Amino acid sequence: MAESVWMTREAYNRRQEQADLMENEQLPAIAEKIAEARAEGDLKENAEYHAQRESYAHLQARIDKMRSDLANSSIIDPTTVPRDEVAFGAIVTVKDLDYGDEEVFNLVGLGDEDYDVGKILVTSPIGNGLLAKKVGDTAEIDVPKGKLRFEVLKIEYDFD
Repeated sequence: MAESVWMTREAYNRRQEQADLMENEQLPAIAEKIAEARAEGDLKENAEYHAQRESYAHLQARIDKMRSDLANSSIIDPTTVPRDEVAFGAIVTVKDLDYGDEEVFNLVGLGDEDYDVGKILVTSPIGNGLLAKKVGDTAEIDVPKGKLRFEVLKIEYDFD
């Protein structure tokens, strides 16, 4: 059974629109380019033909992945999560117990992640390790480079 993919209604709608655009506009455009390249003759030495077929396959794989994520999605209403613990949609300020610096993570669902600004997937190792923690709790999180140790300093939500 496929793993559930958490996302907000807005992220679901954006991914649905992206998948529709790729499937209904971008894929047919590539198919047209394949047909044009095929018409040029010998396919064995037709680089344009092979490049377009590869583009088509990559785009189809992206569409299939998006459709799978959408089919397995769990739409989360962030306004229903508990406010006193880390949950979907939380903005968590933590202190790295090994280095002493503070970091802020916003736990988001698929389609809303942006690692450059601290928006991490709630299903990522760090996101998962922080779930259900309360202010003052310590989270020990196994990551590929070892173990991270965070103390939860603050939990906020930017919706009401």
